[in-house]
Amino acid sequence: MDRMRGMVLRLVVGVLAVSFVGWAHAETAAPKKAAAKIDKAVVEQGRYLSLIGGCNDCHTPGYLLSEGKVPEAQWLTGSPFGWRGPWGTTYAPNLRLIAKAMSEEQWVAMARTLKTRPPMPWFNVNRMHAKDLKAIYQFLRYLGPGGEAAPAYLPPGQEPKTPYASFPSPPGKGGK
Repeated sequence: MDRMRGMVLRLVVGVLAVSFVGWAHAETAAPKKAAAKIDKAVVEQGRYLSLIGGCNDCHTPGYLLSEGKVPEAQWLTGSPFGWRGPWGTTYAPNLRLIAKAMSEEQWVAMARTLKTRPPMPWFNVNRMHAKDLKAIYQFLRYLGPGGEAAPAYLPPGQEPKTPYASFPSPPGKGGK
């Protein structure tokens, strides 16, 4: 009975903490066992890599226009802003939801074989060291799930219902 009360009490405290803080870090709501597995140096490296790699530029709503002044709780949650070109309209996906659905090994394998539509520089992600990919994954898991899935890709000729930037065809690819 005492064990049950303790579990309920921890649950209530966790819910209250999330309610007051808003989007809490994953370790805040996680049981102590999971928190002990967090390597803060690896998480910090993942944070650093996501910053210098420009991940937030597209995958965090409002990041570029606010000169990076977006709370970390909103980082890497995808964006409803579209990138429209001859390939159709693409949206930066919610990396936190993607990482939530994958193991670290699956994340690394996906990053190594990734090939997406513009403007994502997938060819740079393919070249990242496994250690760096794992650090980004650990940072995403540290942030925890947040936000919603980005809008789905739209094929050429379909008008986006969201704000978007337009790209012309590249030279030699049917452009002017």
